[in-house]
Amino acid sequence: MPIPNDPWLESSDVTPMFPTLVWKLQLKAEFHQPMDERILAALEKEGLPRVAAGKGWQSEQNLHQLGEFRDLVACVERGTRSVLRFLRIGCDAFEITGCWANVLTKGASHRAHTHPNNFLSGAYYLCTPAGADTINFHDPRPQAGIIRPPVTALTAENTDQVVVRVKNGTLLLFPAYLQHSVDANASEEPRISISFNVMFSGFAENLSKPLW
Repeated sequence: MPIPNDPWLESSDVTPMFPTLVWKLQLKAEFHQPMDERILAALEKEGLPRVAAGKGWQSEQNLHQLGEFRDLVACVERGTRSVLRFLRIGCDAFEITGCWANVLTKGASHRAHTHPNNFLSGAYYLCTPAGADTINFHDPRPQAGIIRPPVTALTAENTDQVVVRVKNGTLLLFPAYLQHSVDANASEEPRISISFNVMFSGFAENLSKPLW
């Protein structure tokens, strides 16, 4: 929003710089519901444990190699191609470097973290009961918090955390450097999501393995 007009001003403007973007895709119910059933059945077959209250669980990172995840992998790949086109990225050879399930029971949370040695990270949401249907993204600018004056209202321009609401069938893509966290599950039901990372194929061959 421009600075309010004043007698001494000819004009004013605000230029947004260095944006941090999160892409949110909502899959159609008739597509994602049968896919979700196949994924949940595959997780049960792979040994999805009964997680105690207050605890979280993560699977191995190779779920994208399973046949039951084929449709989800296709969605991730299509979404990634769209992101690369939007960003005018000249390298279009990429691969999923890891894909794993997350379960958070009542009271369980996930601390703030990033996914080094990847270009994009993301999450797909299978079970998002009320009270377990958000993800937090944190300001990636380390210098921005050096001075923290009080504010009269939180806005997109002065906050250091953005809360994104999700639901079953939501697919998120975001920069792997972007710190994110999940608040404690306030529902009686478990929150189940599938996380993944994407990296350019040439880099994936030459860099060390991703740091999940």
